[in-house]
Amino acid sequence: MQVDAEAGPDHIRGPGDTTRLAAGLRLAVGRMTRRLRQAHAVGDVSLSGVSVLARLAADGPSSPGSLADLERVRPQAMASTLAVLEQRGLVGRGSDAADRRRIIVAITEEGRTMLAERRSESVHRLSAVLDEFTTEERETLASALPLLDRLAERL
Repeated sequence: MQVDAEAGPDHIRGPGDTTRLAAGLRLAVGRMTRRLRQAHAVGDVSLSGVSVLARLAADGPSSPGSLADLERVRPQAMASTLAVLEQRGLVGRGSDAADRRRIIVAITEEGRTMLAERRSESVHRLSAVLDEFTTEERETLASALPLLDRLAERL
C-alpha cells in the first residue's frame, strides 16, 4: 500500500488505517511542538532540558545514566543537556550517599521555579486555544489523553 506521508486525519479511512493515522499524528504533534517551542525566548531551556527538569522534579535525584535511559537518549547527549542545566543553576550534582563514586543530579529551587513558569506559559497558551473549541471537541481531546500518554511511553 502506498501512503501519502502528508495525509492528515481527514484522509484516514477507519481505525484499521494505522499508517495514515500515524502520519497524521506525527504531523499534528510536530506542529504543536514547534509552535509551543516558538513561544519561548531564544535563550530559553531546550525541550529536552525541560523534560529532564520535569523528570527530576517528579521522580527526585537520579544518575546521569539513569536519566539517559529514561529519556531514551545517548549518555553523551544527556551529559550535554545536564551541563547546560548545571551552568544555568537549574540542576546540581553531588555524590550518592551509598556510593561516593556515583554522581547524582537533582533539580535546584531555581530549576523548579523555571519549570513552573514554563509550564504556566504553555498551559496558558493551550488553554486560550482550547477555549475556542466546542465542549464536544474538548471532551474528545480529554478522552484521547490516556491513549496519547500510552503512545508516548511506547515510542
